[in-house]
Amino acid sequence: MIDQAWQRHKAELRHWLLSRLGNAADADDLLQDVFERAMRQGECFGDINNARAWLFRVARNALVDHLRLDRSHIALDDHIVAEEPEVDAIDTLSVCIPRVLSELSDEDRQIITLCDLDGMTQQQFAILMNISVAAAKSRLQRARKRMRQQLECACQVRLNDAGNVCCFVPRPPLK
Repeated sequence: MIDQAWQRHKAELRHWLLSRLGNAADADDLLQDVFERAMRQGECFGDINNARAWLFRVARNALVDHLRLDRSHIALDDHIVAEEPEVDAIDTLSVCIPRVLSELSDEDRQIITLCDLDGMTQQQFAILMNISVAAAKSRLQRARKRMRQQLECACQVRLNDAGNVCCFVPRPPLK
């Protein structure tokens, strides 16, 4: 049963694969894969109502798998330059932060380090410093404002229309 269906449709399958691949060796390889899959069906192949449709479906699936795997091996011209991955400015801004932090007052550096960098809550900071929560919030807001001004001045941080960091000039760390 398999042999008869194969002999009847092999040439048509090969022509179909060749027209899509444009390479006789690849078409023959896929044709062999289709035949192997048909052979694995064994006696069940006789239960298939339309052998031609089944063979073409298997060939189409084999072709899709082949193209999916082959896509990663497309040759590029030598003159094409690889693009550098675009890095978000806010991610690279961390280069400026240690230096700017070191230039802040001890009080500003302490609250920013504890609350913004180490994750301490403003309430915990208020308890630690023996001040009210409102005073801790005000102190943190003022420290953030001074840090922002220092970043804008020292690292030339610029914001886009949405208020997000778009660019800056990194400063070398202190030695």
